Amino acid sequence: MQASDKKGQSGMEHRYARESKCYKTSRVFPTDVNNHNTLFGGKLMAYVDDIASIAASKHCRRSVVTASTDSVDFLHPIRPSDSVCMESYVTWTGNSSMEVFVKIIKEDLLNGERTIAATSFLTFVALDENRKPVAVPEVIPETEEEIKLHETAPHRAEMRRMRRQESKKFAGYLTVKQPWD
Repeated sequence: MQASDKKGQSGMEHRYARESKCYKTSRVFPTDVNNHNTLFGGKLMAYVDDIASIAASKHCRRSVVTASTDSVDFLHPIRPSDSVCMESYVTWTGNSSMEVFVKIIKEDLLNGERTIAATSFLTFVALDENRKPVAVPEVIPETEEEIKLHETAPHRAEMRRMRRQESKKFAGYLTVKQPWD
């Protein structure tokens, strides 16, 4: 039986984390690097948002919107001699929100060495036909990695909630006036 055939206590369907998995491999071209001759962070962030949105849509089979980029941790530089392989999947769900993890692996194309270059967590919200938030299936982790990320997700969710409150508070101090006004 598929996880999507099971109904939880809420009556909402469940899906395995593996059902949302996505992979993307890219080459690093000269136009993709910064002044340090490493992959431009903004380019990687665009890749991350792209693949994470696909994983979120696969999980809920709905349109999704990025609610937040919770973290992008750059661990090792990615050079033009590397390829960039990304793996993404849903690790945890709220009512209408989904936490998506993206693992970024660099591979030296000359010697085959693979290293975790970056990690990222993003939050997406599923939308109905009227662009209103809609409930999403719960996620079922299976592998050791999926289980660990699922178990630690409530802490990250609380951190997101607190950060969002602080951001709203901080926004109240900001001006929207033009510099010439």
